[in-house]
Amino acid sequence: MDGYDYKNKKNDEVRHVPPLWRPDIPKIDDDIELSFRDLIELRFVRAFLEKGIGLKAVRNCMDYAQQCIQTDRPFSSGRFRTDGRTIFLESLEAAGEPKLLDLKQKQYVFKQVVEQSFKDLDLEGDIVARWRPYRSKDSIVVDPTRSFGQPVASASGVPTIVLAEAVKAEGSISRVAAMYEVDKSVVQDAVRFHQELLAA
Repeated sequence: MDGYDYKNKKNDEVRHVPPLWRPDIPKIDDDIELSFRDLIELRFVRAFLEKGIGLKAVRNCMDYAQQCIQTDRPFSSGRFRTDGRTIFLESLEAAGEPKLLDLKQKQYVFKQVVEQSFKDLDLEGDIVARWRPYRSKDSIVVDPTRSFGQPVASASGVPTIVLAEAVKAEGSISRVAAMYEVDKSVVQDAVRFHQELLAA
């Protein structure tokens, strides 16, 4: 989120590459804080990188998409879901990626990234409003308008960390479900969600 520096092999000159975008929240004591929009956009960048698309190509795609879609966070917009294939393919051509991937592969990569990334996102209009981070289930959501964007049980709004910590303290999913008046299945999801976060 700060960009990065690299040394030119020909003349040892250090060059700075700016970040893909400026985070919504300024750094505090050198710590980077992510807004919901930053987090969702990062998911797309990570997904593209994991599919073998180079950072230069991702940057080109983002720059091109920003111009076409007229937003500084284009990947997570509803328009990228519908119009992004052309943007993606044209930007890869500009970045020189066609040598690495044929057209069929590029279309497959785009389809995989977009379908998987939007599978657990809820759109309102053209904007991502919520993320269902636990196996795309409806039980847990990250919603920037609720509990400062921390993961919550979707129906009750109880933060999942509260449910998971309560199970540790009480030693019983049933007791915690009764205490917070939520379904046992939701408490189980909260516990597993935080176990998986710790293991990641």
